[in-house]
Amino acid sequence: MEQLSGDILQTKYALDTFYFLVMGAFVMWMAAGFSMLEAGLVRSKNTAEILTKNIVLYSIACVMYMLMGYNIMYGGVSESGWLPTGMAFGLGEENTAEALLAGGDDAPYYSKMSDFFFQVVFVATAMSIVSGAVAERMKLWAFFAFAIVLTGFIYPMQGMWKWGGGVLDTAGFLDFAGSGVVHMTGAAAALAGVLLLGARKGKYGKDGSVNAIQGANLPMATLGTFILWLGWFGFNGGSELKVSDVAEANAVAMIFVNTNMAAAGGCVAALLLARLWFGKADLTMVLNGALAGLVSITAEPLTPSPEMATLIGAIGGMLVVFSIIIVDTKFKIDDPVGAISVHGVVGIWGLLAVCLTNPDATLMAQVMGIAVIFSWVFATSFITWMAIKSIFGIRVSEEEEYEGLDVGECGLEAYPEFTTQSRS
Repeated sequence: MEQLSGDILQTKYALDTFYFLVMGAFVMWMAAGFSMLEAGLVRSKNTAEILTKNIVLYSIACVMYMLMGYNIMYGGVSESGWLPTGMAFGLGEENTAEALLAGGDDAPYYSKMSDFFFQVVFVATAMSIVSGAVAERMKLWAFFAFAIVLTGFIYPMQGMWKWGGGVLDTAGFLDFAGSGVVHMTGAAAALAGVLLLGARKGKYGKDGSVNAIQGANLPMATLGTFILWLGWFGFNGGSELKVSDVAEANAVAMIFVNTNMAAAGGCVAALLLARLWFGKADLTMVLNGALAGLVSITAEPLTPSPEMATLIGAIGGMLVVFSIIIVDTKFKIDDPVGAISVHGVVGIWGLLAVCLTNPDATLMAQVMGIAVIFSWVFATSFITWMAIKSIFGIRVSEEEEYEGLDVGECGLEAYPEFTTQSRS
């Protein structure tokens, strides 16, 4: 019986580790989704630069989180709950079979390396959000410099406060898969950068008018949205952490269904609102509506019913339409892909919506978490952007912006057959 028990433990360990790795791969595939979405929503003259940013930011996130971010986030917390105690470089030793079979509260139930892999793709997601918001006018190397700081320090610190057992976790703040820890974090960092960067040339007229700048490839943007939708099953489903017993398997199934229904609700709601408001079925609003539904349900994808998840997503889908218009026309904040609205404004909604279905949630704790995460990320990001700006600048020249960042930053173009006609 003892041998049988040991075999069962090892089988469960192997199954949960494999599940964790597959879900991490799903989330990694979201990097392709962000690449396609952003490349589709910018002008063709900036496509190669957008794609360069996305593959390099993913790589920077992996390196920085391996070197220091993971240990900051999960290496231990001080008694106050605010400071990390694990500042060692690297990932340390893998779990052993002896530790598993010894049992007890400290017994691992999946590989430490699978945990790192799953966590690192989340870091890259947060940085991808920044990429879209600063598109078409930011220096490539300034962006990479910021990526080093965000993924190695800013993100892990606030992640430690919640998922690492820090002050927000002990205060009762709930964020199942990252409406705040990942999405609002990315949006706050993006907002700080955009405010310092300014709008694209020609976006706003001297008379206060707003000039829409059409994306070059809406089929690509739609494909990116579908890829993100698929990857989100790993994002939320993997955050259950286990799948090796009946209760956990049922929980994962519910999370998948709720994630899907929230996206559908957000998509339909954004479509209907856009039709009523603009008189047209605006595809960009539809795509952002689906993403808003996904962000809305990320903070708590387990406790709602599928019907409630659809409603939560639908509210997010309507909210993002209002937010994109207000941010663009009232605040004159130029966000080419709507990232600040989708991930920031709707991320806040998702965190507040936890109170609707999870009896353990309190409004005070959720508001506290929102305030702490946003304040930390915005302030540290603003300081970092300012430092980068003072050292070597963050914005390309007006000529480079006119010619396109593909030529100025990458020395090649994504669509060379269509060059030299006219650039606007």
